[in-house]
Amino acid sequence: MIGGGFGNIFKIPELKKRILSTLILLVVYRVGVHIPTPGIDGGALAAFFERAAGTLLGLFDMFSGGALERLSVFALGIMPYISASIILQLLTVVIPHLERLSKEGEQGRKKITQYTRYGTVVISIIQGFGIAVGLEQMTSPGGAPVVLVPGWGFRIMTVMTLTAGTAFIMWLGEQITERGVGNGISLIIFCGIVARLPAALANTGRLLSAGEMSIFTALFLLILVVGVVGFIVFVEQGQRRIKVEYAKRVVGRRMYGGQSTYLPLKINTAGVIPPIFASSIMMFPATIGSFVDVPWLKAVAQAMQPGQVWWELPYVGLIFFFCYFYTAVTFNPVDVADNLKKYGGHIPGIRPGKNTADYIDRVLTRITLGGAIYVSAVCVLPSVLMTQFRVPFYFGGTALLIVVGVAIDTVAQMESHMLTRHYEGFLKKGSISGRSRR
Repeated sequence: MIGGGFGNIFKIPELKKRILSTLILLVVYRVGVHIPTPGIDGGALAAFFERAAGTLLGLFDMFSGGALERLSVFALGIMPYISASIILQLLTVVIPHLERLSKEGEQGRKKITQYTRYGTVVISIIQGFGIAVGLEQMTSPGGAPVVLVPGWGFRIMTVMTLTAGTAFIMWLGEQITERGVGNGISLIIFCGIVARLPAALANTGRLLSAGEMSIFTALFLLILVVGVVGFIVFVEQGQRRIKVEYAKRVVGRRMYGGQSTYLPLKINTAGVIPPIFASSIMMFPATIGSFVDVPWLKAVAQAMQPGQVWWELPYVGLIFFFCYFYTAVTFNPVDVADNLKKYGGHIPGIRPGKNTADYIDRVLTRITLGGAIYVSAVCVLPSVLMTQFRVPFYFGGTALLIVVGVAIDTVAQMESHMLTRHYEGFLKKGSISGRSRR
């Protein structure tokens, strides 16, 4: 059972060491979140962020685990690295040199990783300078300036501090991936989001004690949380499997091939990229409106708030667009069809080559529609909860997709370590549903 599976963790020295290393590195990250950048009035900054809730700053603060709100040395978080990775993936499609590197195996992957690191530093410098200049113009609702001594000295120090912080987080993520369990970058984002959960629960308890939220509403939300998490787990593991058969061939005195396998296509191929990009674009007017005092811009920002029709419709439209766009960038049916033909594989009833590519593309287009509807529903849910049930925190959306997805992948890796050493996994059968048959 599940208890026996977790008990087996401590019987494998390597797995126990990896889990311990992961926890230590994540603790180091959380300590760094609370180390402030010099030259900032913490009280004035906290008051400003109360006014900036629901803007792009609030979204970035969620991914940084509260580091941006405190303007700690990790204020930029891991977002510059994610941005650099996405840019490199997009450039791989249009730049032949990068496309060749992506197909050169381990050496090409290392080279692309090196370019990603350089891009992370460049983006961090640009964002750090923008934050430094923006901080000099910020004031609390009472009029107190956020920056104690503005000027080029403060700007240079802030850029160096924030860039070094992001580089250190990038190193932590790589160390977790290499020495720990799971994807390090994903676990850092996971840790930052989960760290804000106790404050949200405490705020819910305050509403209950003050009578602003009924006990029936709280129970309904608890049931809804469990149901949505289960739904996300179910869909994230969902696949459309296309049967592939390989022809028999004789090499020497042995016969190879003649086997059947499946080509798995995920329902949500794009992952959490569509809601991240869509949220960034939609929150841009509100972010600008919080910095400038222009009446018409503030009116636009006020109209484009979560829960308003002018927010929800474009938001869903952008999610659909990025679901299809990112799926097209990351999955090439033509390459898949060519590889199948190269190794003697074919889809029953479909001619190899172009017909196979067209068939895979048609199936992928259909299941991406279902994935886009699923992602949109999960991301719109927070707005409904906040406007209809006065939920004091964002439940669902990008944060919940990241948390559940990272948890599934991390548990799967831990289970893989146990099964390869002939230990029972977390489930009695020793496998997570949807992954055992891969």
